[in-house]
Amino acid sequence: MIDKFYSSLQAAVADIKDGSSILISGFGEAGSPVELIHALIDQGARDLTIVNNNAGNGRVGLAALIAAGRVRKIICSYPRSSGSTVFQELFRAGKIELELVPQGTLAERIRAGGAGIPAFYTPTGAGTPLAEGKEVRSFAGREYLLEYGITTDFALVKAQKADRFGNLTYNKVARNFGPIMCMAAKTTIVQVRRLMPAGSLDAEAVVTPGIFVDRLVEIPDPVVESALISQGASYP
Repeated sequence: MIDKFYSSLQAAVADIKDGSSILISGFGEAGSPVELIHALIDQGARDLTIVNNNAGNGRVGLAALIAAGRVRKIICSYPRSSGSTVFQELFRAGKIELELVPQGTLAERIRAGGAGIPAFYTPTGAGTPLAEGKEVRSFAGREYLLEYGITTDFALVKAQKADRFGNLTYNKVARNFGPIMCMAAKTTIVQVRRLMPAGSLDAEAVVTPGIFVDRLVEIPDPVVESALISQGASYP
């Protein structure tokens, strides 16, 4: 019998080691696995490379992980956003590395990595500072940059429902990077609102097949990141 359910957040993230690379889902707070991130802070792994759409807001979730000094490098599209301060402070102090990637390119690099595609060409960024150090080729008179697929040791993802096999559904836009991140990591850890009986999910509604999911933790009432930020909360 396959059962990917873990009884606690702590058990699910226990083997994440120093120096690990981690995909973290979310578009701002939509789809951000805040509870898994906080469990990772408690777990203590450091020198991490994080791939996310942004660099966190306030002092909870991803921003709290960065503030704790656990992140060596972040690969993202929006290092600055409304309510973000932690990353900027550390970046100016030279305490964190940044690899800036246009959002569409970031999504395609993750998708390519999960699909086993090592690299691809895109016109995005050609002729800009983002092209520095990258291979450039011309196709039909237009310049393209060589970009590499992204794969990581772990992915932390938030979903809506799952069965014990790891089949996932998502809540509207909270889906965002989740499906492709599940495919691009060696070990995918997912927090879900509801664990469902086997066979109860409509196969036509399943977005991520269970083959791409390794661990599940049920969080029936996840925190609302924006509410924590408006309250001035910080973690830990």
